[in-house]
Amino acid sequence: MTSLTIYHDPEIGSEGHIPDPHQDTFAKTTLGFWLYLMTDCVLFGSLFITYAVLHKSTFGGPTSAELFDLKTAFLETVLLLVSSVTCGFAVLSSLKNQRTQLFLSLMATFALGVSFLMVEMHEFHMLLQEGHGWDKSAFLSAFFTLIGTHGLHITFGLLWLIVMAMQIYFSGITVATFRRLVLFSMFWHFLDLIWIFIYSFVYLLGV
Repeated sequence: MTSLTIYHDPEIGSEGHIPDPHQDTFAKTTLGFWLYLMTDCVLFGSLFITYAVLHKSTFGGPTSAELFDLKTAFLETVLLLVSSVTCGFAVLSSLKNQRTQLFLSLMATFALGVSFLMVEMHEFHMLLQEGHGWDKSAFLSAFFTLIGTHGLHITFGLLWLIVMAMQIYFSGITVATFRRLVLFSMFWHFLDLIWIFIYSFVYLLGV
């Protein structure tokens, strides 16, 4: 969607259109962020391929079917899916200039994201307690690297959310803060999509 300003040139006697500089900045920033997401796709794609090659290299240890708990993975999936919905509500609230609803949606997204990380850390803790660390086999190394990389992205997203919420609180819903909110929403939905692939490829196929 392009925002245009109408002006009248007295010498020419006709109307023209000048692109809104804010829209131009928004378009360039969005394009740059899409390029970043594409590099992240390459990163996760490499990790998925590595896991696919190594997931049977258990070094005599337990297989994925013996270690994975689908109930835990399903809970994580539900938490992330709902957080994507609340993140979408935050963007819609900003378009309507509804600051209360916006902050409530961001708080819900943050709480769901933290809950996801807590469940994931509990899963890691249980595996380590049972002696199934990342150093025990190539399969576990690939698993911890893939899931851990996604978890690090979630952690970064939560820190981004905190900073962005503070900016909106002090500066209001401006062109700049709205742009950051949209980019955050893209990033968060991207992580949700990656997790769906993880749930399907790692957990469902592994059990």
